Amino acid sequence: MIFVGIGSNLAAPGYSSPFDTASAAVTQLSAIGAAAAVCSPWYLSEPVPASDQPWFVNAVVRVATELPPAELLARLLALEARFGRRRGEPDAARTLDLDLLDYDGQPCSTPDLELPHPRLHERRFVLAPLCDIAPGWRHPRLRLTAAELLERLPPAQPIRRWDDRSDGLRE
Repeated sequence: MIFVGIGSNLAAPGYSSPFDTASAAVTQLSAIGAAAAVCSPWYLSEPVPASDQPWFVNAVVRVATELPPAELLARLLALEARFGRRRGEPDAARTLDLDLLDYDGQPCSTPDLELPHPRLHERRFVLAPLCDIAPGWRHPRLRLTAAELLERLPPAQPIRRWDDRSDGLRE
């Protein structure tokens, strides 16, 4: 299985909210050769590390693709750029963040790509939506399931399901 993490906390040009930006990105995945097979429910999450920037909307998508991992990553980064993502300061607010989380359990470590994603196991905003669509997915290096990894996280990193929101964001 191939998983992509999606996040946004700024509306991209032409979109009214981070949710509109992120959900539009899901529909654009097929145009880059990575059809969305299953999308998790959406979550709102506090920025990591904690800051005064807006909360993120997050999901995890299982995709189907014939692209090799490095080419898929390159196309994900190009899609981010089309949605106005400008890379610069680490952990800054962003219109779109697309992370290649895992590619069929194949470990990879190059200057441009590390699989599985090196911080996947530390992030509640990745593990909670991943558990919604693949709780039995096993981390290729740690050999723990997504559900076990989520259970082991400390209680920090506040998140909530999108349908539990009371913040006025619209679906």
